[in-house]
Amino acid sequence: MPSTLPAIDGHAARFLMPDTAVNSNEPMDALRVYVQQNGMKRSKQRDLIAEVFFSTTEHLRVDDLLDRVRAEDPKIGQATVYRTLKLLEKAGLAEAHQFGDGHTRYEPAQGAEEHHDHLICSSCGLIVEFMDPRIEELQHKVAKKHGFVVDDHKMELYGIC
Repeated sequence: MPSTLPAIDGHAARFLMPDTAVNSNEPMDALRVYVQQNGMKRSKQRDLIAEVFFSTTEHLRVDDLLDRVRAEDPKIGQATVYRTLKLLEKAGLAEAHQFGDGHTRYEPAQGAEEHHDHLICSSCGLIVEFMDPRIEELQHKVAKKHGFVVDDHKMELYGIC
């Protein structure tokens, strides 16, 4: 029976064998372990989708990833890309974002030590990642002042670039 492990960067990881480390530095290795532990079969299409996804630093819509994957295998369908992204998200290897444009965008998950926030241009859709330790510290101070212990957060600032 799958169990839920403590949240990593706000995402609960589910594994059949919780004592096995799946949060490897290599996301493809982590995916292989997750697939095996959950009794799933490996597929060439899923592996290709994951490899293309993990090679990007962008925030991709399903259709963006589909275009890139089809450049290597035109037979891959949109549903396969969507299911693979959902699997990566469930495995804690991808993060989904809603930036107010009606599209879900995905990026490879990062550990808590690599947390970042987002600037989103309301005009052109540009997404800029940033990290500022002063902001992180201030958020924790504000939370503490109000009796909160922060276990997850996201900051998205919208404006015009």
